[in-house]
Amino acid sequence: MANKLMIVMVNTDPKNSAELGAPFFQATVAAAMEYEVEVILTAGSGELAIRGVAEKLYVKEGSGKSVYDYIKDAHEAGVKFKVCTPTLELWGENLIPEIEETVGGSYVIQQAMDDNTVTFTY
Repeated sequence: MANKLMIVMVNTDPKNSAELGAPFFQATVAAAMEYEVEVILTAGSGELAIRGVAEKLYVKEGSGKSVYDYIKDAHEAGVKFKVCTPTLELWGENLIPEIEETVGGSYVIQQAMDDNTVTFTY
């Protein structure tokens, strides 16, 4: 059985913030279950790695918990956050402190092909 979960957020549009809860919640739960978990932010979803963006988004209107709060919860549970290099070209380099590493496409492919890793995409 695999012991690592890699969540690749590539298709989730930050403009539709209702889509943002599930990936971060599932990452938090998996980390609490003691799996190794990493979230890769890339393409449009990479904008969430930029300071000030996720703080202004809410999964549910009227909620007191921002998308950034979900990211912080996941990080505190042990989730590692990474951003793809091309994302920096799109959105800049003013990253939230939870981003631990910048990775390229070859990293994502290598991890996804590893028998010890299960990959979810959003």
